[in-house]
Amino acid sequence: MRLSHIDRIRAIAVLCMVEVHTAAIIPPAGMSVGDPAAFVAAAFGGMAAPLFVMISGWAIYMSASRRMMGGLTSADEWASWMVPRVALLASCQLLVNLLLNTDRGGRFEVHTPGVLTLLAIAALLAPVLVRLGMEIRIFLMLVMISSPMIMGDVSGTDWSWWDRVASDGMSEWLSRLLWNGTYPAVPWMFYVLLGTLVYDLSDSPRTRERIIAIGLIATIITLLISVSEKVPWALTEGDAVLTFFPASSSFLVVSGFFALLAHRILEGEESSGGEPFGGDKLSFLEPLGRITLTVYVAHFAVLGLVAYAMQGEPRLELVPAFAVTIGHTLMWIPLAKAHQELIPEISFEGLLRKLSQLTR
Repeated sequence: MRLSHIDRIRAIAVLCMVEVHTAAIIPPAGMSVGDPAAFVAAAFGGMAAPLFVMISGWAIYMSASRRMMGGLTSADEWASWMVPRVALLASCQLLVNLLLNTDRGGRFEVHTPGVLTLLAIAALLAPVLVRLGMEIRIFLMLVMISSPMIMGDVSGTDWSWWDRVASDGMSEWLSRLLWNGTYPAVPWMFYVLLGTLVYDLSDSPRTRERIIAIGLIATIITLLISVSEKVPWALTEGDAVLTFFPASSSFLVVSGFFALLAHRILEGEESSGGEPFGGDKLSFLEPLGRITLTVYVAHFAVLGLVAYAMQGEPRLELVPAFAVTIGHTLMWIPLAKAHQELIPEISFEGLLRKLSQLTR
């Protein structure tokens, strides 16, 4: 059974990712990190990736759980489930890196690990995760939350973006993949584990609401710390209570809270047999939610062309830059609807289904 709210959450997550990536490639002239518009754009960025990874973790865990309940037990059977997913996600990450490569004005090196290699790790670990009890997964989540404080400078606290996307040799590539890249497994597996809990607690909305309440209290505490210590509450990187690069412990907790809150709101009453939030009014998002991997890769093709064309060109003014960013973000909604009506199987999701059938 397809859950409408999951497709809607996927759609919103990928739209947020498109928005923040577009804003990074087309930053308006004269805007500083203190501008309200910059804060709004950063807020979307801070929410986008955690929500995207959490709901992707939910989907990977759901698929693995259903396979295990259907009798998938042997190593060969699990390999036939894992290999297509890991191979496709890793290949898509390579494609993204080529589309927005630094040699053409982009932001990635060819071999840069990213969010899709993080999801490939999640798929690789899924056969283990489905066998772990909830208590163990909660413990692992606490380990992930604590890991930024434990790792300290190993996570690259003073690194620039270009340090995180560059690697010299296999050992550095592995370190970017596992603990000091843009989306390293430690601590970003926290969101995958959070997605597994959302799946297991799908019939217990009240339990999830209590967890959300704890997250709200923690978020308020971080705001109070920011005010009392007179440091910024949130920055992409630098000296702040919440930092994205590298992900701080407080960022994990606060962004996890917002991801859970977004899921609970959009879920509405669907888990108990009712309608998702917004009823049919938000159904226009569902086609996009079915091809998020395809859209994620495709929007980098557009941004790669823009980045190449804008090399050496002056930045756009605020209004044109804002219009281009919003236009590029929203255009994927009608494109996804047309895609699902005309060529639904021509997508990376369709390719995964075909690969999975071949390896059974």
